[in-house]
Amino acid sequence: MVGMPETHAVVNQVPLLEEHNPASSPVLIEALIREGGQWGLDEVNAVGAISGARQTQRWGELANRNRPTLRTHDRYGHRIDEVEFDPAYHQLMQVAIEHGLHAAPWADDRPGAHVVRAAKTSVWTAEPGHMCPISMTYAVVPALRFNPELSAIYEPLLTSRVYDPELRLATTKVGITAGMSMTEKQGGSDVRAGTTQATPNGDGSYSLTGHKWFTSAPMCDVFLVLAQAPGGLSCFFLPRVLPDGTRNRMLLQRLKDKLGNNANASSEVEYDGATAWLVGEEGRGVPTIIEMVNLTRLDCTLGSATSMRTGLTQAVHHAQHRKAFGEYLIDQPLMRNVIADLAVEAEAATMVAMRMAGATDNAVRGDETETLLRRIGLAASKYWVCKRSAPHAVEALECLGGNGYVEESGMPRLYREAPLMGIWEGSGNVSALDTLRAMATRPESVEVLFDELAKSTGQDARLDSHVTKLRTQLGELETIQYRARKVAEDICLALQGSLLVRHGHPAVAEAFLVTRLDRQWGGAFGTMPTGLDLAPIIERALVKG
Repeated sequence: MVGMPETHAVVNQVPLLEEHNPASSPVLIEALIREGGQWGLDEVNAVGAISGARQTQRWGELANRNRPTLRTHDRYGHRIDEVEFDPAYHQLMQVAIEHGLHAAPWADDRPGAHVVRAAKTSVWTAEPGHMCPISMTYAVVPALRFNPELSAIYEPLLTSRVYDPELRLATTKVGITAGMSMTEKQGGSDVRAGTTQATPNGDGSYSLTGHKWFTSAPMCDVFLVLAQAPGGLSCFFLPRVLPDGTRNRMLLQRLKDKLGNNANASSEVEYDGATAWLVGEEGRGVPTIIEMVNLTRLDCTLGSATSMRTGLTQAVHHAQHRKAFGEYLIDQPLMRNVIADLAVEAEAATMVAMRMAGATDNAVRGDETETLLRRIGLAASKYWVCKRSAPHAVEALECLGGNGYVEESGMPRLYREAPLMGIWEGSGNVSALDTLRAMATRPESVEVLFDELAKSTGQDARLDSHVTKLRTQLGELETIQYRARKVAEDICLALQGSLLVRHGHPAVAEAFLVTRLDRQWGGAFGTMPTGLDLAPIIERALVKG
C-alpha cells in the first residue's frame, strides 16, 4: 500500500509549554519572602508544580469548555435548583482546597499565613473560574464572626481542607464553601438600593424575599446576603439546606451567559421566603460585609497580576522558540521591547498585590497602620492593576501572532478572563471612588500612605516628583470626584514605584520610572525608549528548562 505523500514538514512551530512551574517567578518569590511568607516556599512550589502539570492544565481546559448546566427540576417535577459541573471542575476545587487556597489561613496562627495563601493562589493558574468560590470562602470568615454563634459552628467547616461538593446539610459535612449575594438588577454596585426584604419570624430567623441579579457559585453551602430588615439594610447568613434537611427557598432562575469565566456558574436567584439568620446588627449590612468585599478585592488584584505573569510566560515561551527572518523572536530588538515592557508591568503588579497581601496579614493581627494602608492602597491597586490586565493580555496574545488567536493556545481564554477582575467587586469607577471614600472616612490613611512612600524618599528624583504632585492632587477637593480614576492610578503608581526602587531589580525599576512616571512611553506596550538595560528584565521572565 502506497502511503499518502508528505506535502510539508512541520518546522518553526513552538513546543507545548508543559510542566512549567509558575512558582519559578522571581518577583513572586522575592515578594513572598519580603512580606513574611518565607516558611511557605515549599508549599508555594508544590502548588505551582501541580498547576503546571499536563493533567491539571487539561482539567482547566475541560472545566472551561464544558460549561456548568442548571437543573431547576428533577425528572418528576420536584424543584432541586442544582448546577452540574464537568468532573474536571471538581478536581480543581479539590486540589485548591486541599492546599488551603480557601479559608485555611484563618485557622493558621503563623505570621504570613495570608501572604502564603496569596502566593499559592497566584501560582494556581490552571483555570480562573473555579477560584470564585475559593475566594469567597476565604473572604466570608471575618464577616461571619459578627455572629459568634454561627461562626463557632461554621468556621471550622469553612477552614477544613476537605472538598465535598454534595448538596446536603452543611453541619453533616466535613468541609463547606461559601458565597455572597448582594447585587440586584436595579442597583448593581449600589447595594443600598437593594429591595430584597427580610421579615423577622419571631424565633431569631428571618424570611428573605427578593431577586438577586448576580450570585456566583450558587452551589456553595452557605451565603451572606444583603436584605432590607426593619432596621435597614442588613447582612444575613443563608444556608442552601435548612437544619431539618429540606432545601431552602433559594431558587436558581438562570445561569448567566458571560464573556468568559465559563467554568464558574453565575446565576440569578429568587429568594421566596428563604430562611436566614442575622449577622451583625440590623441596619449595619454594609459595614458587616465590607471585610468580605476587601478580601475579594485583594484576590481580584492578585488575579490580575497572575494573569499578567501567565500571559508574559506564554509570550516569552513563544518568542524563545519561534524564528522570523532567520532569528529567534526573543533576540529581535522590537520584540525585546515588547517583552520587557510586559515584564515590567507584570512585576510592578505582582509587587503591589503582594504588598497588599502583607498588609492584610498584618491587619488581621491588629496592626492599625497596616489596616489603614490596606484601606487606601487596596482600593487604588484594585483599580489600576485590574485596569492594566486586559491590554496586557491583548499584547501578550499578539506576541503569538495568529497562533495566539486560536483557542488551543489558551490565549483567547486569558483575554476573555482579563476584564472580569476589573468588574468583580466594583468596576473601575467604584474602585476609584472607594479610594476617595477611604480618604474621607479614614483621613489618617492618607498620612499612612505617604509614610509608606517616604521609605523611598531621595532614592529617585522622578519618584519624589510624582509623590509631591500626588500630595497636591489629593488636596484639590473641588474636582477630586471627577479626577478619581487619575487619583487611584497615581496612588498605585506611587506604591509600585516605591516598592521597585526599594526592593525591585534595578533594571526593572529604571524601566518603570522612565516609562510610567517620566512618561517616556508611547500609547502601547513595546514603546520604551532606547538606553534601557532590557537583558536582565527579559532574563527574569525567561521560561527555564
